Amino acid sequence: MAVSSSAELVIDASLVRRLIATQFPQWSDLEVRPVEPGGWDNRTFRLGDRMTVRLPSAEHYVAQVEKEHHWLPRLAPHLPLPIPVPLAKGTPGEGFPWRWSVYRWLPGETLAVERVTDLRDVAKDLTRFLRAMRQADTAGGPLPGDHNFHRGGPPGFYDAQTRQALTLLEGEVDTAAAREAWEAALAAPFEGMPVWFHGDIAWGNLLVEHGRLSAVIDFGTSGVGDPACDLAIAWTFFHGDSRDVFRDGMALDRGAWARGRGWTLWKALIVLAGMTGAPASERAKQRAVIEDVLMDHRRYG
Repeated sequence: MAVSSSAELVIDASLVRRLIATQFPQWSDLEVRPVEPGGWDNRTFRLGDRMTVRLPSAEHYVAQVEKEHHWLPRLAPHLPLPIPVPLAKGTPGEGFPWRWSVYRWLPGETLAVERVTDLRDVAKDLTRFLRAMRQADTAGGPLPGDHNFHRGGPPGFYDAQTRQALTLLEGEVDTAAAREAWEAALAAPFEGMPVWFHGDIAWGNLLVEHGRLSAVIDFGTSGVGDPACDLAIAWTFFHGDSRDVFRDGMALDRGAWARGRGWTLWKALIVLAGMTGAPASERAKQRAVIEDVLMDHRRYG
């Protein structure tokens, strides 16, 4: 069968059923249904009650499949919360051109303020998880690069993109303060030993049950390098006391927080400037993130 280009791909439950039937017929009688939200880098589907299927949505996400299958089983024993367990790796077929994955289903709902008992407990649990990840053996671990969009490297990789966004946003945000915070991030190089980082600590990749953090998912942007990229949730989700608990628990130096503000500012600016194709509702949220980052920069420098 001819293989479709990524621009023509339709990734739906019908495709998943065909892939399962041809490659893993032992599961062909299980129900397939989409998971909402289904993700951006990958499309996710339930397979029966105990598994999920994840298919890369574009070619530049394909390298994440091999990385997760290799490294997640090695990281899991060192972490205090469950993470995805790879069960099977699919191959191209049925018009789908890339490798794809079957994982064990992890129960829980994506993180939201109304689903947790106390945000401070979530902050504590998350910092415990990320500190444990930083202690895992890094030998042979994937360094920052195209596979994870350079997370774990210096935020300056996106300097030109950030400055373009600032130009586009003149008059809409405090671009002078944003440039100052961005320059501070560039002026604080990572000088420590590379450690494991997740790379996309966001509400959609954190699961909760019974009001507490219960699992961490989607390690596609993980790698070994500077953990500052894991700090963005301080401004995109936490606030007030919970942000302070997260800051204290992460136990990172002033330079790491400057770089963390840089990573957060880059993403918020390019989304607000309309450079990512994000919907207007998402762009509106980024204005508050930018304001929080700039306030934090003024407070901590």
